[in-house]
Amino acid sequence: MNRARSGRGGFQLREGLTLREAFAEASSFLREKGVEEADENTRLLLKEILGMTGAQYVMALREPFPVLSRERWENAITRKGDGEPAQYILGDQEFYGFTFEVTPEVLIPRPETELLVEAVLTRAERLWPDGRASVLDVGTGSGAIAVSLKLLRPELEVTASDISPGALAVAQRNAQRLGADAAFREGSLLEPFAGQSFDILVSNPPYIPAADIEELQPEVRDFEPRGALDGGPDGLWPYREMMKQLDLLSGDPRLIAFELGMGQADEVADMLRKRGSWSTVETVYDLAGIGRHVIGIA
Repeated sequence: MNRARSGRGGFQLREGLTLREAFAEASSFLREKGVEEADENTRLLLKEILGMTGAQYVMALREPFPVLSRERWENAITRKGDGEPAQYILGDQEFYGFTFEVTPEVLIPRPETELLVEAVLTRAERLWPDGRASVLDVGTGSGAIAVSLKLLRPELEVTASDISPGALAVAQRNAQRLGADAAFREGSLLEPFAGQSFDILVSNPPYIPAADIEELQPEVRDFEPRGALDGGPDGLWPYREMMKQLDLLSGDPRLIAFELGMGQADEVADMLRKRGSWSTVETVYDLAGIGRHVIGIA
């Protein structure tokens, strides 16, 4: 049978194939491995490895697969067959129009977090028309939120923190490469900022209940950092802890914005209301109608 070989435990491409045939073989290999969205993952990896836009890719489907790209292609499909996220294989992920480096040290930025950035920007523009406000991004990971806010609103003074030194290194590289002048601090939640004050506090903390992590998709459960997923027994530990640690600051931020998981919006909104510092507490829904962000405004 003329099929892709799976030698040495991985994918091997037969010689003399066109791009279309190479795509078909790789996609079939991934389906046999139980990879979800095999065609979509294969197309993404192939376009990126060959450095092609969508139109270029379609035009080149009848051309021979380039020999110089074969080893990288075989490696990428083998890793994807083992369940690794395509973003880690390629080393980047687009977020809010910017390309961020991602490694297994950081959570892969999600589209719903772009809505959090948009919500913060919209409200900050009303509260600080001149853009002169200080921002703290807690649990920054890849730096997607902090760097995007700084690039989109350069007048903001942005600080970002993470408990993971590896994550902070990725965030700092992203800031430097993209030209975002942001400060970075290592530490747990608000602990590094005792005595300081910020106009805006934004955070996308771990919010998956610990017992639910084993039920996540394998590429999330087995490859993304557990510390960026595990929010404690009910997923709400980081929010409760940040509410307590606000006492470390010299004052509560005028604007506070959290991303959260399905079914958590009411409880997190109640935490903000009980704190009493924000006259308006609202829930922002994602495109699926899920309460994804809670925002407090003083």
